[in-house]
Amino acid sequence: MIKIVAVSSKKELAAFIDFPHDLHNGDSNYVPELHIAQKDLLSKHPFFEHSSLQCFLAYNDNNKIVGRIAAILNNNHNKFNQANDGFFGFFDCVNDQKVANLLFDSAVKWLKEKGANKLVGPTNPSTNETCGLLVKGFDSPPVVMMPYNPEYYISLFENYGLHKQVDLLAWSWKGQNYNDKSLQLLDKLKDRLQRNSNIVIRKINLKNFKEEANKLREVYNHAWDKNMGFFPMTDNEFDYVAKDLKLILDPDFAYVAEQDGKIVGFGVAIPDINQILRTIKKGRLFPTGIFKLLFNKKKVRGIRIMLLGVIEGYRKLGIEACLYGTIIKEYRRKDYDYAEASWTLEHNDMVNKAIEAIGGDPYKTYRIYEKEI
Repeated sequence: MIKIVAVSSKKELAAFIDFPHDLHNGDSNYVPELHIAQKDLLSKHPFFEHSSLQCFLAYNDNNKIVGRIAAILNNNHNKFNQANDGFFGFFDCVNDQKVANLLFDSAVKWLKEKGANKLVGPTNPSTNETCGLLVKGFDSPPVVMMPYNPEYYISLFENYGLHKQVDLLAWSWKGQNYNDKSLQLLDKLKDRLQRNSNIVIRKINLKNFKEEANKLREVYNHAWDKNMGFFPMTDNEFDYVAKDLKLILDPDFAYVAEQDGKIVGFGVAIPDINQILRTIKKGRLFPTGIFKLLFNKKKVRGIRIMLLGVIEGYRKLGIEACLYGTIIKEYRRKDYDYAEASWTLEHNDMVNKAIEAIGGDPYKTYRIYEKEI
């Protein structure tokens, strides 16, 4: 008999965080999340200033954990989108439909009690963090801050009655395999932007990072405002993310598009520290994991282009292509092994065409599911 327990203690929360390590033990593509980061995300994140979640664990007859899920009430999302959506995330489960159904049922019950009429996910805990179920591209590990799951999760979701809401694409470049012609046109495109619109592409100023971050938050909240599932980040949420990113940010991969002192777009890539995290057992930084993280950062040979947006009124000018091209050009200069741009909405033709133009390959697909409840 399967027992579902609502997580209420520090010990249960630790077990919730650790369960995927045991479940995916032996899977060469699995990358453990840092325990301290997951603990903060599930208990101290500014998300909790406006929203809530409840974690659940599934135990079998031997009192062994066989699944987990979080039911998530995202009040800011619902207010911004005038919806009554309920979300789920942090889903991990053995290959057993009965266990999966009980986990989903527990999340649905909790969400319906709070007035939700739709189940959407996975989001961990929102689309501003990691989200989506991997449905294509199981032959390689995820890059930094992207989710991972075995292929059988697709059946667990769809047999419960969840169906596709939208797909999210991850684009890949391997070695020096990209469209060189587009990069050769990059300087001409930049010159045209400056000549016609007085828009320049420059590096983010890390010495004045706090002021830059304030401007970037405004762009982020306007550039993504029509995206699926989007809701504006609060000041505290953006500062939380920016502070974490600054720890691993390479200034050679962080750019803004600026017009007369006004930032109208930006693109940021970060080193794929998953190359290191794969070697840190159960995501524990102590006693030895911290040294692996600190001493191996220079050995990272890949990047993830994780943020790129241009505000309304400045699109279709070529800014997106300039930002992507500038980052890939730097990737080329450093002779890195691979790059990923993720994620983009499947129907975001403008951005997707800009990526295709410089040889991006849509090698992974992540899916957001939904179900009326």
